[in-house]
Amino acid sequence: MSEAEIFEVVRMHIWGAVMMGLPILATTLVIGFVIGLLQALTSIQEMTLTFIPKILGVVAVFLLSLGYMASIALDLFNNTVLPLIAG
Repeated sequence: MSEAEIFEVVRMHIWGAVMMGLPILATTLVIGFVIGLLQALTSIQEMTLTFIPKILGVVAVFLLSLGYMASIALDLFNNTVLPLIAG
């Protein structure tokens, strides 16, 4: 196995990790922005106000995107790891 193949496999797996984490990160970004905007508009400066909505949003999006994440992980395994094991 050459260096180029190793770098390609690592690149593909890093990109897969980014794609699997993207729905959760986007959810926390949107929820944090909306709650921050509401806090700025209403002058409520409670630090714990964002915690529960973010947790609930992350859990909901995680459960909804679990199939998507599993398909990415299986595609990576079937297209990169198994051919390397088989030679």
